[in-house]
Amino acid sequence: MALNKLRKLDQNSAGVTLPKDDLRLEGLLDEAGEIAGEHHVHIRHVDDGKWTLELVEEINA
Repeated sequence: MALNKLRKLDQNSAGVTLPKDDLRLEGLLDEAGEIAGEHHVHIRHVDDGKWTLELVEEINA
């Protein structure tokens, strides 16, 4: 099981890094290893200490 550190981003938020290998498997990186395009992720708290992340394909404004 890989462990990722929770990091402070600013006064109101924190973040967790996602491994580039996992992003590559999802087709989210270009040939240079950079994020290709703009993507949004829905993060849902499901239980004590548990969250889910879901890539959102389309955002309806």
